[in-house]
Amino acid sequence: MAEEEGEAGGHHVLLLPGPMQGNVNSMMKLAQLLALHHFHITFLTTDFIHRRLYRFADIHSLSQTYPNLEFKTISDGLPDDHPRSGNNALADLYSSMNSFAKPLLRDIILSQTAAKSKITCLIGDGFLGGLTADVADEVGIPLIHFRAISASCFWALFCAPNLFESNELPIRGEEDMDRIISNLPGMENILRCRDLPSFYRGTETNLVDPLKSTVFDCHQTLRARGVILNTFEDLDGPLLSQMRLKFLRVFAVGPLHAHAKTTPSTSSFWEEDRSCLTWLDSQPLKSVLYVSFGSIATVTRERLMEFWYGLVNSKKRFLWVIRPDMVAGEDNDERVAAELEEGTKERGFIVGWAPQEEVLAHKAIGGFLTHSGWNSTLESLVAGVPMICWPCFADQQINSRFVSEVWKVGLDMKDLCDRDVVEKMVNDLMVHRREEFLKSAQAMATLAHKSVSPGGSSYSSLHDLVEFIKSASRKIN
Repeated sequence: MAEEEGEAGGHHVLLLPGPMQGNVNSMMKLAQLLALHHFHITFLTTDFIHRRLYRFADIHSLSQTYPNLEFKTISDGLPDDHPRSGNNALADLYSSMNSFAKPLLRDIILSQTAAKSKITCLIGDGFLGGLTADVADEVGIPLIHFRAISASCFWALFCAPNLFESNELPIRGEEDMDRIISNLPGMENILRCRDLPSFYRGTETNLVDPLKSTVFDCHQTLRARGVILNTFEDLDGPLLSQMRLKFLRVFAVGPLHAHAKTTPSTSSFWEEDRSCLTWLDSQPLKSVLYVSFGSIATVTRERLMEFWYGLVNSKKRFLWVIRPDMVAGEDNDERVAAELEEGTKERGFIVGWAPQEEVLAHKAIGGFLTHSGWNSTLESLVAGVPMICWPCFADQQINSRFVSEVWKVGLDMKDLCDRDVVEKMVNDLMVHRREEFLKSAQAMATLAHKSVSPGGSSYSSLHDLVEFIKSASRKIN
């Protein structure tokens, strides 16, 4: 979208992302797009996140590129030695932020008013739906919620009360996991119980935490003036149609990272090892499987070994991201079998963190073994890269189902961790069904790029969002 569309002088937008890398990444892209429309942007992160961004992401260059973009911080309430990773990190961060952040957010907004730089709109992560809605009501500014999770996950959580009322839920133990959910509007007969967001698991009796609090925050979006989703019409049209029956405004503006005017910057919490790009340069076309389980998930050493054997036994080239904090548990045995070392030396490359967008766009990449986080899923869709999905928690279970059964751009390995299954799925994706998956993935990539081009659905929705922010802001100036 053109920068010359007019000044947005006097409009000051505060963005508060959820305190996880995926949320920060996508909201940072939104901040860039709004800054290009001359809004004054305050990007509010936790102290912990800001330190990681300052260390590993070039936020100084971002501030130079976007002089109307400033960064502020608040505490997340957790002790400094809390790892903020692992499968319990979401719950810890959610509880702490909801306990500590409300007065801090309110004070930031009020201090800007005292400084004669009044915040005129709050874009708050729906992860903190109740908190942001309460503060926006208290200080009297319009609120728009941003959902970093997939549209399918958001909608499945929003519909939870109806699923319980219709006796589709609860899930009644492991024997119930493959039962089809038939009454989820826009997703009828697509999902099994095991494909629902992970918060549904362990709710055999009622709507209890963590599902209860997550559903509560989804319903708080009804208090907002609109909701921003990082998706596009051709990807999630049936769901978006259902949401528009419930919410005042639905802005489907994704894929955010694919908009032409976003700077290809990183919001990484880890140091990127760019040597992997040099290694990829020496590999044949579409011959490499990229493997990454995201920025939070942890695995046991036993599971790590199952993946490692499966990758090596597949005889396919692979680039694998193993974060320094990814292996959970007390087993510190770092010995590796000789056949794994040899197979990795011949066909593999392992890094602590990678520049993922660049990796997925590289001509040598032919597939992606992913945890199915929403950013990773979208980045793979935009790059036209087929996926093998091994979801861990949150929206990842439902994302993997959509990859395999709705968009048909990959395979779902949910709830399995076995070297033989890994080996088979790698060969299915990279050899036996290669042309089938490449064709469908490249068709989806074309639709994604079309959506953010002039006249596309997300291009138009971003324009609508900009105009709405201007209009809503004028009313309180």
